[in-house]
Amino acid sequence: MDDNAALLVIVDAANAVGSVPDGWWRDRRGAAERLRDRLAVDGLRGHEGPQEIVLVVEGAARGVEPVPGVRVEAAPGSGDDRVVELVAGSAGRARLVVTADRELRRRVTELGADVTGPRSVRD
Repeated sequence: MDDNAALLVIVDAANAVGSVPDGWWRDRRGAAERLRDRLAVDGLRGHEGPQEIVLVVEGAARGVEPVPGVRVEAAPGSGDDRVVELVAGSAGRARLVVTADRELRRRVTELGADVTGPRSVRD
């Protein structure tokens, strides 16, 4: 594993946004943009050192643009499948997936990624 590489933080936007009943369903894209902006400012709290943050969006949140510090990946289909692809394609470095989805957690830990819950990126 490359100990000098930034921690790759892959955020399941739909799961993180949906973890708090704050009306996100009325504007899914806006909710994903607010999460992106929070990540750009705060990164992943509690984790020191460099981070490469990737926000995976799907459905109505497609079209969210990247900002400095946050790359945005629009899943052509399932956001979960795109998260798994990103984890699989980044073997050899530290990876942390932000999601509470049990099945997604299982899939990415089988590939060697660590997992944390949405609270790590929410207010």
